[in-house]
Order: sequence, then C-alpha cells, then structure tokens
Amino acid sequence: MEELARNILWAWEPPIRALFRRLDPTLWKESGYNPVVMLGRISQSTLEKMAADPRYIAQYQLACQRFDTHMKYPETVTDGKVIAYFSAEYGLTECLPVYSGGLGILSGDHMKSASDLDLPLVGVGLLYQLGYFRQHLNADGWQQERYLENDFYSLPVQPALDDEGRQRTVRIELPTGPVIIRLWTLAVGRIKMIFLDTNTPENSRQEDCEITSQLYGGDNDMRVRQEIVLGIGGMRALEAMKYKPTVFHMNEGHSAFLALERIRLFIERQGLRFEEALEATRVNNVFTTHTPVPAGIDLFDPGLMFHYFNDFCKSAKIDFDSFMALGRRNAKDTGEPLSMAILALNTSAYRNAVSKLHGEISQEMWNGLWPTLPVPETPITWVTNGVHAPSWINGDLADLYDQYLEPDWRSRWNDKAMWRLVRDIPDEELLEMHRRRKRRLISFVRERQTASAARRKAAAAEVRYSAEVLDPHALTIGFARRFATYKRATLLFRDVDRLRKILCNTERPVQIVIAGKAHPKDQPGKTFIREIAQLARDPQLWKHIVFVEDYDMKVARELVQGVDLWLNTPRRGEEACGTSGMKAAMNGVLNLSVLDGWFDEGYEISGGWAIGDREPYSEDQDAIHATNIYYLLENEIVPLYYAQSEGGLSGDWVRRMKESLMNLTPQFDARRMVDDYSRKLYDPSHANWMWMEGGNFEEARSRARWNQRVREVWPQVRFVDMGSPPSGPVMSGKPISVHAALFLGGLKPEDVRVECLIGAISAAGNLEKTEVVPLPGTRIEGDLAVFERDIIPEQTGRLGYAIRVSPNHDDNPLTRPVTSLLKWGGK
Repeated sequence: MEELARNILWAWEPPIRALFRRLDPTLWKESGYNPVVMLGRISQSTLEKMAADPRYIAQYQLACQRFDTHMKYPETVTDGKVIAYFSAEYGLTECLPVYSGGLGILSGDHMKSASDLDLPLVGVGLLYQLGYFRQHLNADGWQQERYLENDFYSLPVQPALDDEGRQRTVRIELPTGPVIIRLWTLAVGRIKMIFLDTNTPENSRQEDCEITSQLYGGDNDMRVRQEIVLGIGGMRALEAMKYKPTVFHMNEGHSAFLALERIRLFIERQGLRFEEALEATRVNNVFTTHTPVPAGIDLFDPGLMFHYFNDFCKSAKIDFDSFMALGRRNAKDTGEPLSMAILALNTSAYRNAVSKLHGEISQEMWNGLWPTLPVPETPITWVTNGVHAPSWINGDLADLYDQYLEPDWRSRWNDKAMWRLVRDIPDEELLEMHRRRKRRLISFVRERQTASAARRKAAAAEVRYSAEVLDPHALTIGFARRFATYKRATLLFRDVDRLRKILCNTERPVQIVIAGKAHPKDQPGKTFIREIAQLARDPQLWKHIVFVEDYDMKVARELVQGVDLWLNTPRRGEEACGTSGMKAAMNGVLNLSVLDGWFDEGYEISGGWAIGDREPYSEDQDAIHATNIYYLLENEIVPLYYAQSEGGLSGDWVRRMKESLMNLTPQFDARRMVDDYSRKLYDPSHANWMWMEGGNFEEARSRARWNQRVREVWPQVRFVDMGSPPSGPVMSGKPISVHAALFLGGLKPEDVRVECLIGAISAAGNLEKTEVVPLPGTRIEGDLAVFERDIIPEQTGRLGYAIRVSPNHDDNPLTRPVTSLLKWGGK
C-alpha cells in the first residue's frame, strides 16, 4: 500500500484510487484525497478487517496488476535521450498544492502523458511550503486569502537520499551568502520529478528559507531569487541526482537562468569562451512561451540583476553586459530591463507557442528580435496544448467506453477511427451518464455552499438556501478559471435584466456555476468576483447563479464533468490556448466560446457554438459578444437543450455531444501534445546535442569563429544585379528566371543563403501568401557570386517577388539565432 501511495499513478488509475477510497470513504475525503495521510491515520483494526475481506483483496490484486502493468512497460530505445522539463508549478493532484492555474495543470498533464508514452523525462520544480492561497469570500463577497502550510512528509514526495541515507542538497550563492536547497523526489508513473526546497535549518537567514514559501508571492526581489533557485539550483539538482539530460525544456521563462548555468559549466569544464558556450548549449534548449501579451513577461531591472549576478558572472568569466544583452530587445540599451522570455528565446534553438493562433501572435509579438524577417517567418513554431484524458474523463463515461469502444481504448488515444465508435453508444445511456454526473455536481456544490455559509456565520436562511441551490433538470452553464481581467468573467452579466429572463424562465430554466481565483494583488479581478457573488444573492437569482469558493483541481473536475455547457469569454488573442474547455469536451459538455486558443482550431468539429468571429479584439466587442451570447442562448442553445423527440430525448443535443467526444478527445489529448513535442522539438534537439557532443564541441568553436567573421564582413555584402522581371504576362505553369549577383566581401557562396520570396501583391503593394524558394549558387564571375534558378509560380494573378541574403551556417530556419543579419534586394 505504501508503494502504491507514493507513486501518484493512482491519480489517473481508477482501480488504485478506488483501493484507498474503499478503505474508509470518510477518511479518504478528510485526508484531502491523500493516500499517504490516509495510511498514517487508518486504524489497525480497519486494515485487519479489509485484509480478511476477499472482495477487498481481489480489488487490491487488481490495483497491483494495473500498477505493475504500467511500471513494467517495455523500455523504448532512447539513444541516451533524457529530457529535463522545468516549470514553476505543477498541477498533478489535489493533495499536492504546488500549482495556481492552467500553466501548472498543463505541466502536470505533461508529466503524466510522458509516463504513459514511456518518454525518458525528468521534471524539475519548486516545492512550496505554503503553495498557492486558499480562497473564501467574506459576507460582502470580497475574496479573502489564507495559506496552509504543507507538511512534506505527509505528501507523496520523498526525500532524495544519497548513498549514506542523508537527504541530498545543492548550494547556490546569493549576494547575502550561500543558500542550501533540499531535494525531494516524486514518482509520476514511470517518470521521476525533482522538487527543490529552501526551508531548511541549514539556511540561517529567514529570507532564504522563504524563497520557496509561496507560489507567485512577494515582489520582484523574491521572484528573481525563486527563479535563480529554479533555473540554477535545478541544474545543480539534476547533476546531484546523476541525470545527464540531452534536452532542456523551459516551460515559460521562469527557468531561463538554467541557460546561464549551462554556459558557466561549459566555460569551466570545456574551456569554451562565452560565445562558444552559447553556441554549444543553445542547440538543445527548448523554450515554450505561454504569454500572448507583453505585460505577462517577467522583467528585472538592471540594478536588481547587477546585485544578483555581477559576482556570478565574474566567477564564471562571463561579461555581465554580454549576459544582460541576451535578455534585451535592444542589446545595446544598458537601461533596458532583462526579460526572462527574451533570455529564453536568445538561448534556445527551438521555440514554440501553445496553439496555432498563439503561434501567429507570438511571431508578431517577437518579430522585433528578427526585424528583417517577415512576421510569418519569425522562428517560433507551435504545439497546441492538450489535457491528460485519463485524469479528466469521468468514471461513468469510462464505463460506457468499456462497453462500446475497443477494449484497449485507453491506450489508443490517437486512433480517430476507433473514437468514431462513440456513435454506437445509445443516446439514452449517454444522457443518463451525464445526468448522474450533474446530480453529483449539484450535491457537491450544495455541500460546498453550505460549508461556506456556515464558516462565515451567515444567517440561518442563507445556510438553508445553500442546500437548495441548482436544479438537476435545468440547463447548467459552467465557467471556471483564473479571474484575470482579459478572461472577461462578467461578460455574461453585462445585461442583467436580459440574463434574468433567460435564467428564470419557468418552462426552460437555466443556471450558472462559477468558480475561480483572482491573484491577491489583482484588484479588478477581485472586483469581478464580488460583483458575481453579490448577484448570486439576488432574491430571484440565488438558485440560478452559484459561485463556488476555493477553486482547485477537485472543483474543476466536478464542473467539467457535470455541467451541460462550458462558457469561455477571453478577449480574442489573449488566451494563449486554454484547456478547461478541452476537459469539458472530453466529458460530452458542449462549448460556447470565443474563437481563441485551442477553440480556434477545434470549433468546426466541436458540436459547440462560437462567440463572435475570427477578428482581433476591440473594446466594442464586449457589447457585441455579450449580445451574441444572449442571442445564442435564447434562440438556439436553450431551445435545443429542451427540445424533445420520441422518448423524451433531445436528439440534436446528444448528436452534438457525440461529435464533441469523438472529434475533440483524440485531437486534444495531452499524449498527442507530448508526441508532437517529441517529434518536432525533443528529437531534433537531442540529435543536435549528440552531434555537438560527439565532435567534442569543436563545432561550437567553429560556429563562434564563423559568426564573428560574418559579423565583421557583413556590412560589405550587397546585391549588385538582380536581372529583370518578365516584361509581360506569364502563362500558368511556365517558369520565370530569377537571377541575383552579389558581392560577398570574402565570404564563400556556401556561407550565405539566397532566397526568393514570391507571392501575390496586395493593394498596399506588399507580398502576401509568399513561397520561399532557395536560389543555388551557380558560378563565380570575378568578385561576384551568381545565384539563379527557374521558378514556376504556384499562384496566379498579380505576383511579385523579392530576393534576400542571410548567413547560412544552419539550414534549419526554425533554429535561426536572434540576429538582424539579413539583407533584401529589390522586387
């Protein structure tokens, strides 16, 4: 039992989780669904009783079998590949509160999916003493925060022990002195995670002990210390635990200081210069950006950075200004703060956004780092997020899948043909499954509301009402997420009178369940929560609008599995991806969402409804989108939900449910996401590292010398002749000859990449829908190099082309370094 409890495989293996719940359902709940705490409190008599029960022993054997099957999965050939994944937060299970929201849940689902896919990955994070805050509302509806101290010895984590049985530690140097970091490990199925903790008696200064106290707490000074511990301390923890990663994945910029630590190690151990060490290390760094707006980026002013890194740079033989330049848009502006995102972009060969739309936004947002490139060619790709289906699909639906899908459906996450078998599930059985989940949700909400009312010593009438909220037969809308202002949590309440008529229709009632936290310093977000809480106490609306306090993974799971309709209202372009709607969709809940993030990709096959169009956000859209929501509810969604065909079923609603289940489940499963990372980013990063290491880093030295030489002569590179475009119409399918003669200033033709961009000419005279065609070097004429080829345009209409030249040390445009060394010829 101890072995089962210490590996959080139980978080997504129902037979293992059921084993603990059946021991003592009440104690399971009281322990916060934490099997480690539960085993510490269970009575010996209960254990003896269950050990003598053949039914429980049979369940125990099944749980052990599922555990062994997962853990003994045949190892794949990895060629030495090990991925180190760094994140500031992880949402793995309710009893390990080291997450705040979507970024953490995504990281947790990444870990679980890596285990399912047997990916050689190790996670690195911080073990927060207080974690993220617990929420409750006061009598006036204002959010109040409280922090509960984590007892690490009652969590599934374990001390990382050395050969002598002592807990491993690593050390970093801060200006105030050394900081000792304790190491903890966590088993997540087949993979291991390393957590870092500074709250140890070995740190005599209280401020050092508090570095890993709160998630996203404190000021910039605390934030930079946390990120030093995560990035630099995390690198040292990997070495102490004898991991030798070949790929380093920075999930957001919080861990970008790991790149600096890697550079330091290469200067110290390989004798490389700073520029050479940068070339050696960036080839296998991967950076994922989750932030579509500049305001969400960590920025640290030069004075703060000098305080924390001047001595570090001196001891590492790194020029401080050179280091700071890696984190600035303008490398020469010594007054510009250091951006953790820019530092990660500059030190990574592979960069990705988290949805297709976010990829386009990120390319535009960061194009200034590659100012001579067209925005669509900014070297940032995208991998759309996913959610770990085994963790989020409800047990009743899984039972239906056991009956009507293939027996091995849990492992066939990417088999779209198999998922089409969802059509074979009888409509009545699917609807009854969802009714059970809704009844469970309502029971859960009523219990939470009653406890909340009693805690704030509400009037007896309010406590009584709390046990009567929500109607199991009414159309139920769910909205749960972080209360950041861009998510527009109050958009639905813009016209309260019109909404009241929709909710309080006696023949077709509608109700809304809302949950979410605002950051303690986000006053506008707190105001949104208060407005909703006040509205939920309206005499006409108290049964129809409920705000559930203390949003966490448990609340999220109940909501996405039990509501009928999931509402998502961000300003378009400001939600990088969003994943709550994916979880709802995998449970047969239909989406009503702005076409942002993942839903921009999944809308047409979702069975749901779109709010607005695919156009950039403007302030007047708030009113337009609110009106659009009311219109859809009044004229389509509510009538469709209550429409009855033979047998009392809403056939069209069930058809949409099935469309959501069979189309969105395989497309937005996190195992698809991790597989995409592996193919698009991890595998080439690993190959780069093996090639770089195999040559004893001579390629890094060569590349640094080549970069310096190119920078010196690049001002001399120029176009001398580009021939003449066709004088008349060109017939479709006929080639045109493109020619360019360049003076290369002593560079060889193979040192440059000459390309032709050909595309349609817009009304403004710019090229659109361009195709990039390389021009090979054909001959040398005196001191000129000639590049030319015949091109057959793929498009028709009014076309044009432009020719450009850039350094050509790396043929992969995705890994293009941050540089402005690109020149254009005419059109």
